[in-house]
Amino acid sequence: MEYRIERDTMGEVRVPANALYGAQTQRAAENFPISRLRFQRSFIRALGLIKSAAARVNGRLAQLPADLAASIEKAADEVSQGKHDDQFVVDIFQTGSGTSTNMNANEVIGHLAGAHPNDHVNRGQSSNDVIPSAIHISAAMLTAESLLPAMEGLAAALRGKTDEFNDAIKIGRTHLQDAVPMTLGQEFTGYAAQVEMCAGRIRTALEGIYELPLGGTAVGTGLNAIPGFAEATIAEIASRTGLPFREAHNHFEAQAAKDAVSFLSGALKTYAIALTKIANDIRWLASGPRSGLGELKLPETQPGSSIMPGKVNPVIAESLLMACAQVIGHDATITWCCASGNLELNVMMPVMAYDLLESIELLANVSRNFDERAVRGLQADRERASGFVEKSLAMCTVLAPEIGYEKAAAIAKEAYRTGRTVREVAREISGIPEGRLNELLDPRSQTGID
Repeated sequence: MEYRIERDTMGEVRVPANALYGAQTQRAAENFPISRLRFQRSFIRALGLIKSAAARVNGRLAQLPADLAASIEKAADEVSQGKHDDQFVVDIFQTGSGTSTNMNANEVIGHLAGAHPNDHVNRGQSSNDVIPSAIHISAAMLTAESLLPAMEGLAAALRGKTDEFNDAIKIGRTHLQDAVPMTLGQEFTGYAAQVEMCAGRIRTALEGIYELPLGGTAVGTGLNAIPGFAEATIAEIASRTGLPFREAHNHFEAQAAKDAVSFLSGALKTYAIALTKIANDIRWLASGPRSGLGELKLPETQPGSSIMPGKVNPVIAESLLMACAQVIGHDATITWCCASGNLELNVMMPVMAYDLLESIELLANVSRNFDERAVRGLQADRERASGFVEKSLAMCTVLAPEIGYEKAAAIAKEAYRTGRTVREVAREISGIPEGRLNELLDPRSQTGID
């Protein structure tokens, strides 16, 4: 490999001859040979966007010559568009402020634009306000463009099954034991509502994410950023993204704390928990096909066993469950990172950013996949579901108001002991006339559906 010599305040550094970055990036690449993890495309997109918007504002405010500002803006746009992703070589496990990655961007853009990375590209900025702003921008864009639409699609598919399955009478279950009758459609209204309510929680969490620390520079005082720079740059970012970004109401909070990130991560974790409940329920309801519950039929996606012919497993649900476990683990890491701020700066931002974006992307992808490859193809086994209803001992629940709890319990125990149905035993010992008994034991009348 051929090298060139670059210089920074610490002296000379050998940099690959064809690299767009410079000395500070090279030092970071050498200092942090920790993992294979690098910032995601969504983060680099946001970082380039910040640099582009800042250059335009600096040109407008006469902080940079117009031609130089235009060159920086053009180069930053190329970074934002992904044309130079291979030049972002710094490990996620780096300086906790993300300074290495900020300088990586400054050096690449500076090289392309013929500008100084600090004096020109980074003008009016600090790593301490740029990196947390990039976290917020990338998270908001990825959520708006990918996660929320995927959640809306999944909720719609679950709502569709609500209508399709509303005539499928089944037995409800509590404590994994038989409970009273309901419809499969009613069960799916709960799943759809979970997804919809989680989307609402995520939208609420985004309100804090829309506040950007940009303008606080090093510690929140705004030193070296001229009045109006932050407001104008953030307005430019909001205009380009179509999202309601605004300047942080308190720059000291915005840079010293990462509570908004923690809140969003918590909402993502809650959605992962909801998906876990939904996927596990569907796995249980589709268990079998002959020796399980078997009230649902999952679409067949691939052979399920290398040894058992004909076996088909709920693989789409299983992949979703693993992704949800990862998101819950990411939230634990993010929680620890957000709690580890010291005085005027949090110094665990890179891994916080990586895990947050990974969680958003994972949840978007598994939501879409679960929707398309599992939920849409679900079928109800109505005959099997209704068969369980007639056999259930919980059918005696509706008799309690007529004959009392103790007598109804005696009917249930006798039915269990003899292997007969509640209906059969009730005919003999309840004293309820046949017509009234049939009316009470009509399972649809017990579901609350007219």
